[in-house]
Amino acid sequence: MMKRMILTAVMAMSIMAVMAQDSYIVKTKNVRRETPTAVTVTAESATPAENSSEPQNFVTKNFKYRSMCDWQQGMRFMVIPEKYDLIVSTFYDLATGKEVANGKLRHKIMVYKNHTIGANGRDRVNFVCQDDNRSYYFELPHGSFDDYCYGKLGVPTLAYLDDVDRARELLMGKTLITRQPIFYIDTQFDGDGVEEIKVAENTEVVVKAIGVGTRKFPVKIIVEDPKTGKEFFQNVVLSRTNNGMRDDELDLDNKKFVFLNSFDVLDGTEIVSEEYYNYIGKTIFTKYATEMVSKGDGKIRKVRVPRLTEFIIDAIHPQVNSNYVTMTLTEAESRRVYQKDVTFVNENIAGDIDGYKEDYFGYLFGLGEGKLRNSTPETRAMIRQGRVAVGMTDEEVELALGEPETIVSGSNGRVDWIYKRSKKLLIVQFNNLRKVIGVKTQ
Repeated sequence: MMKRMILTAVMAMSIMAVMAQDSYIVKTKNVRRETPTAVTVTAESATPAENSSEPQNFVTKNFKYRSMCDWQQGMRFMVIPEKYDLIVSTFYDLATGKEVANGKLRHKIMVYKNHTIGANGRDRVNFVCQDDNRSYYFELPHGSFDDYCYGKLGVPTLAYLDDVDRARELLMGKTLITRQPIFYIDTQFDGDGVEEIKVAENTEVVVKAIGVGTRKFPVKIIVEDPKTGKEFFQNVVLSRTNNGMRDDELDLDNKKFVFLNSFDVLDGTEIVSEEYYNYIGKTIFTKYATEMVSKGDGKIRKVRVPRLTEFIIDAIHPQVNSNYVTMTLTEAESRRVYQKDVTFVNENIAGDIDGYKEDYFGYLFGLGEGKLRNSTPETRAMIRQGRVAVGMTDEEVELALGEPETIVSGSNGRVDWIYKRSKKLLIVQFNNLRKVIGVKTQ
C-alpha cells in the first residue's frame, strides 16, 4: 500500500512538471507530428529583412533588462539548448558534483537561487529545478561573479521566462500589425523544425498563443490572420535578459527578431508606468500581518498573511480611475501566488483615515528579505497556518498568533502569553530562553 502511495505521488509530481513545461511549448496549428521531408530552417538562420529603427516605448516601459548583477531569487528560466549546447554541458548536479547533459535538462525550468563560491574557489550561479526539485549550478568559466555579471554572456541555454509571462499578460488576444515580411510556421510537433513564409507588411493579426522560443529570442508569439485563418509566429527578444547577445548583434542579421521590428502595438494595449515597473522582480516582506487573496485549485481564498513573510513582486496592474494597483506576489518559501490591492500614494492614508493605513505600500511592505531565514521550513509553514508548537521562539509565536492579550510572569524566568479564543483561552508557556515549553487551552 505504501509503495503504491509513493508511486502515485511520484507520478503526480511528474505530470505536474510536464504540464509546467508544456504550457511554455506552443506550436502553430496544423503542425505535423512526423518529421517533414521539406528542408526547414531555424529562426536564427533565416535571411534578415530591412526594417526601420526599433521604437522604444512599449518594450522599455514593460520589459526591464536585468543583468546578472541584478538577478533576484525566484527568477525563472527554461533550458533551451541550441545544437552546439548538445555536445557540451552547462550545469552540474549539486548533489553529485557531476556534469549534466543539456539534452537531459531540455525544457526543464530553472529557478535562480543565488551565487556562491565552490570548494574549488570558482564562482557558481545556483538554481533549483522546478521540474525535479534538484539543485544545479553553472560554474563561471573565468573571473569572479562581480566581473562576469556586468557582461552580456549570462548563463548559456537559459531562456528568460518572466519575459514570456509578461508578454502573455500584455498581448494575449491583442491585435498587432506586422512590420516585416518574414515569419515562420512549425513543421514538427516534437521537434524544432520550422518553415519560412512571407506575410504582407501592415497585416492586422491577433495573438493566439505565447510560449518560449530560444535563448537568444525567448518569446515565441503565434499570431493569426483573421482573414485567412493562417497562423504563423516570430521568436522575439524583449528585455534582453540573459539572451547572451551584444547590442551590435541585434542591429545586424538579427534585427527583425527585435519585437518592434516584427510587430507594432495598436493603441489600447496595457502599458505599466516605469514608476510601478521598477518594483517588478523585487523581493519584499510584510511589516505587518495583512489579508491577501490566494488563487489555487480553481478557488479564490482570503488569507491572513503574517508579518515578515517574504514575497517577490511578479506584476503590478493599475486599477481604472483609482490610485490603487493590484500586485501579484509569489511567496518565496511556498511559491504560492497571492494578490494584494495597495496604493503608492501616501495621501490621506498615513494617518489611518477610515482604516486604510495598511493599504499604503510603504507602510505595509519593506524592501529585501524578511527576518525568519533561520527558521525551519516546518516552522514557517506553521506560522503561515497560525499554529504554534514547543521549541518555537517568542518572535515566531508573535508572527503566528499576533501580540497576546495578557502576559503573565512566573518564577525562574517563565512567562505565559494568553490569547482569547472564542470561549476559551490559549496559553503559550515560555522558559527563560524565550522558547515555547508548552501550549494549552482552558
